[in-house]
Amino acid sequence: MEARATHISVMRDEVMHWIAPRAGGRYLDATLGLGGHTLQLLALTQGQAQVLGLDRDRQALNAAQARLADYVGAVHFAHTSFQHCTDPLQELGWDLVDGVIADLGVSSLQLDQPERGFSFLHTGPLDMRMDVHSGLEPASALVNGAALERLRRIIGEYGEEPMAGRIARAIVAARQTQRIETTLDLARIVSEAYPAKRRALARNHPATKTFQALRIAVNRELEELEQFLERVVDVLRPGARLAVISFHSLEDRLVKHFFRRESKDCVCPREYPLCQCGHQRKLTVLTRKPLVPTEEEIASNSRSRSAKLRIAERV
Repeated sequence: MEARATHISVMRDEVMHWIAPRAGGRYLDATLGLGGHTLQLLALTQGQAQVLGLDRDRQALNAAQARLADYVGAVHFAHTSFQHCTDPLQELGWDLVDGVIADLGVSSLQLDQPERGFSFLHTGPLDMRMDVHSGLEPASALVNGAALERLRRIIGEYGEEPMAGRIARAIVAARQTQRIETTLDLARIVSEAYPAKRRALARNHPATKTFQALRIAVNRELEELEQFLERVVDVLRPGARLAVISFHSLEDRLVKHFFRRESKDCVCPREYPLCQCGHQRKLTVLTRKPLVPTEEEIASNSRSRSAKLRIAERV
């Protein structure tokens, strides 16, 4: 399926302002998606920069390649998760880059395809895998096979869902009668697990947080983010900037703590009288608080409303 023309890259202008792309520079778009940030970067440099775009979603990668066809030779593509960012960089012979962009959001392409199983707005198989060939189990395996306590923990921690216990118990009860196979089946079970009064007052669909939690668990998103941050900081050229857009408080917390740690020379516990870690500062944090979309952007693209952008610079 082709990328929809309505796809809008979140906080595009803010990212470009801080990354400040220049002709002759080398840049990494660690989560290429449909290529919106890379398209803007190449437009600003008249195609005189080089970009490596990574994505583990083959459909998104194909759509981005078509969208960026005017910049053949300036953009390179790799079908891989951003946690493995150093491998394609080495294959290109790039030791260091002049800037990195990581947009952690789910793309419109994924949300708008019922057969991908990311959305409860249309019926589809409970899949939710960013890469269906990754070897990871689909959401249906987790929903139908995980123990009650594991489900409660996933929904409670990753979804920050106060009704996690009720929802987990409802899922376990439902699957004892019939296997849960579709997005609408799961959305109905979750919705019915909500107390009627709370369901009536909810601003979003009751299944929103549960679907988010399952997607994070299925794709191991937090673990991959941690590994990406640890690896990417060492491929930043001095003065290069790392821009990370997160959409979930757990993601934002990981980025914030990583930036904070890497902006210090010593990360030993406070009770240590002398430094024993030998850690050296690698980053300067440029955003004390995360940047958020403007009201105008949120009005034109509601999916941007939870975005938070943090920027750090390599020392």
